Amino acid sequence: MKLSIPFDSGFLELDLPDRRIAGVVRSRLSELRSAHSQEEVVAAALAVPIGSPPLADLAAGKRRVCVITSDHTRPVPSRLTLPPLLAEIRRGSPDADITIVIATGCHRAMTEAEMRERFGDDVYEGERFLVHDCGDESAFVSIGTLPSGGDCLINRVIVDTDLLVAEGFIEPHFFAGYSGGRKAVLPGCANRATVLANHCAEFIDSPLARTGILDGNPIHADMLYAARAANLAFILNVVLDSEKKVVAAFAGDMERAHRAGCDFFASYGEAAAVKARMVVTSNGGYPLDQNLYQAVKSMTAAEACAVDGGVIIVASACRDGHGGEEFSQAFSRIPTAEALLREFLARGRHETEPDQWQTQILCRILCRHHVVMVTGPGAPPEMIRAMNMHWAPTLADAVREGQRLLGDAEAEVTVIPDGVGVIIRE
Repeated sequence: MKLSIPFDSGFLELDLPDRRIAGVVRSRLSELRSAHSQEEVVAAALAVPIGSPPLADLAAGKRRVCVITSDHTRPVPSRLTLPPLLAEIRRGSPDADITIVIATGCHRAMTEAEMRERFGDDVYEGERFLVHDCGDESAFVSIGTLPSGGDCLINRVIVDTDLLVAEGFIEPHFFAGYSGGRKAVLPGCANRATVLANHCAEFIDSPLARTGILDGNPIHADMLYAARAANLAFILNVVLDSEKKVVAAFAGDMERAHRAGCDFFASYGEAAAVKARMVVTSNGGYPLDQNLYQAVKSMTAAEACAVDGGVIIVASACRDGHGGEEFSQAFSRIPTAEALLREFLARGRHETEPDQWQTQILCRILCRHHVVMVTGPGAPPEMIRAMNMHWAPTLADAVREGQRLLGDAEAEVTVIPDGVGVIIRE
């Protein structure tokens, strides 16, 4: 059996005997076919919003308007979605003073080249952008106390506005349940301290803080509170297929439209776990596989299929390297995953350190499984090995390394081609 595994802007080929394939786990989003173009799908969602008046009506009489958009780590098709959003706002308020806020969360700022690629030259040059900086203490205002107990410090630009709108996309998220909707505010436009409180070890350890779960998820509850307190009035969220094409769009009320989109994704994106001693997956290719930090997401999908002591193989180009200094250096201070995980779990909600959550989840996985990374030159072997993982230059080499670790040249393999695009139910 030959399978294509997304990697950077292309694919790697996995070639294994049929007898060794336990199963191929993927969503059914690729089955979706629309009689309409992507533009028409987006336009239809904006024309009939869920639980909300049309955006033009909301914008009427509003002078200051903020539109939150995603950064370079998310494949939001802003060239397609942002122009009709802006047009609707200006249809209701022709003289609206619009600021587009890039919700970086705790990520690095986008480069000019990345912004031009994401938004197009016309929008980049013709609109006013603000790149959120979670570390600029002067940029925030407190709008309440999160359910977690943390101070809800949000970028004052999105708070001091007459109308707050957000665009985004919906996919499974490994501890918030799903991306999109409320996440535009927290973590997207929140102070670092607020993000740290929300991403505390206690919440990350919750069995309800998992892929595809919203109800009872403590991280989701914090995010909802922040979005409500910031008065996020309208969203446009899209669902993308494996080719990053818009197959569905949901516009309107921040909670109701987002929930409708999540329910839609679940109806196509859920798949049953297929257990095996070796699991091969990817982070879905560019832009989601830009760094090791993001690659932890697909590991959680593989975790749901790998038996204890099994091997997880992740193909992730990591053109941007590790993606987080604290994340990459964690094992230099405490060398084992078990000891590091114990330290994290002993910390209180207000003792969270940057990138702790990603390292915590990686440690949880490493305590039960071997992880073999297939990366590009941005993440060399020494970087991978310093983080208690194994490295291989190709998928074939990774499978051989997995066989060596298991002591089994015939170990069955489950393949999850896109580990961030599927919800695996055990």
